[in-house]
Amino acid sequence: MKNTQDLLHGNIKSELIALTIPLVLGNILQQFYNTIDSFIVGRYVGTEAFAGIGVAGSIMNLFIFILNGGCNGMSIIFAELYGQKNYEKLRKESFLSLSAGGGFTIVLSIVSLLVLYPVLGLIQTPPEVEPYVVAYLQIIFIGLPATFLYNWCSAVLRAAGDTETPLWTLFIAMCMNLALDVAFVPGLHMGTAGTALATVIAQLFSAGVCLWIMRKKHPIFFFSRKDMGMDLPLLKRTANFGAVSALHQSSIYIGKMLVQGAVNSGGTEIISAYTATTRIEGFSNSFGDSGSTAISVFVAQNRGAGDKKRALKGFHQGLGLMIVFVIILSALQAALTRGAVQLLMGNPSETVMKNAVLYMNVVSVFYILNFVGNAGVGFFRGIGKISVPVIGSTLHISIRVVLSYLLIGRMGLEAVAFATGIGWISVVLYQIVVYRKVRKQEFC
Repeated sequence: MKNTQDLLHGNIKSELIALTIPLVLGNILQQFYNTIDSFIVGRYVGTEAFAGIGVAGSIMNLFIFILNGGCNGMSIIFAELYGQKNYEKLRKESFLSLSAGGGFTIVLSIVSLLVLYPVLGLIQTPPEVEPYVVAYLQIIFIGLPATFLYNWCSAVLRAAGDTETPLWTLFIAMCMNLALDVAFVPGLHMGTAGTALATVIAQLFSAGVCLWIMRKKHPIFFFSRKDMGMDLPLLKRTANFGAVSALHQSSIYIGKMLVQGAVNSGGTEIISAYTATTRIEGFSNSFGDSGSTAISVFVAQNRGAGDKKRALKGFHQGLGLMIVFVIILSALQAALTRGAVQLLMGNPSETVMKNAVLYMNVVSVFYILNFVGNAGVGFFRGIGKISVPVIGSTLHISIRVVLSYLLIGRMGLEAVAFATGIGWISVVLYQIVVYRKVRKQEFC
């Protein structure tokens, strides 16, 4: 099987880097993918539409990351089975996860459309922004099955160490999305609905390409009729890992959505500043999310093969790499904020620029804790302790939301940055306590 890494032997640091690089590039492409919509809308539609894309993003990500989290949970099972070389059960897991996940996605798509207006009211969406949000999200929610299929393909391939195929298919999707954005927004004047339609079409195409490549390179994952029987214990484990991982991801974005409510109370200029800074942060978070995924896959494969010592070494070396990344990235994002906001919005007001710069200067100080926490998430997920990331994210979000609402009236967007940093501190302290217990119980 080409382009599939053997993570059970060889130099750990080299293998982690080789696994991480395509993930980082893929996540950066995903940020470009998301930023393209904001850039096109900001340039060709206006400030209110740009703010609408930001509000829509906070809601959209909740539903998308439920799917992404579920697929990440399934990938741990795939990685363990792959490490065990249990290919028969691997194919059965492909059938069960794809069937159950696809059915769940259809239900989620319907629910998301039904709750759209109540959610917009809950987060205090300004009336002048709401039409742009609704036009965008209605199309995105209808297209959720395409999002699930792409995420499922990516999760399966990552579990086997193939991080290149998702990267190339995402690159194709990004290029298609850009072309369609230009055609639909400045060309056909479709506004935010045009950017959403471009996104769904590109995702559907990339999912199809990903499946075609999988069929050629990794036929071991494709199930036949004999693999389509029910395996209740495996289905329960799949549902458990998928649900808990989805809960972890969704709790993060429920919190972000609630924080968006605090931001919305500040008006359109504050919303625009927050939208711009979250786009900038997205590029830094690409490294943290990718490192977390790489650690998770590495630890799960080696744990599945029975080599706990190597799994633990992988976590420690992965954590070291994450710290190096974040020191560089924190300095860069703080230094480049003004230019990045200018590039995204063209000619932002002084209020927008002031809030964006203040937010980024403060949050960058705390970013090392974000990356340490991400490394911990990868470790705990890889050893099957999937409840630990959920508890950690719930703790973080609770602190972040409460402090954001309490302080934003006096401090502006800077309050959200301090609230975020304090939340990260709490997560790392919690993970340290749990890690000491787990290491003593399972790795000594």
